[in-house]
Amino acid sequence: MILAQTAKAMDIDATIYYLGTALRILKPGEAEKIKLGSFPSVKEMLDKTMGMGIEILVCEASKRMLGLEKVDLIPGLKIVGAATLNDLVLEANATQWF
Repeated sequence: MILAQTAKAMDIDATIYYLGTALRILKPGEAEKIKLGSFPSVKEMLDKTMGMGIEILVCEASKRMLGLEKVDLIPGLKIVGAATLNDLVLEANATQWF
């Protein structure tokens, strides 16, 4: 999220795509529990990121894989199919993965 926020500040388009087990932190109440050192909590970072207009996408297949299909995630996220990630990568000038 820090890299996406920095990109936005540099007038570079950024999109964050969550997949796999990373979705667990997107359940209500989970992101607030994660804070490392002097950094804001993950929830605070998510709020700031979305507040900056950075789109956060969530893999629908990962949601089903983790049994979260009936679980609401925090507001403001967009659930998308796996093909969306492929399209984003094909259209991008550069990508980063962690």
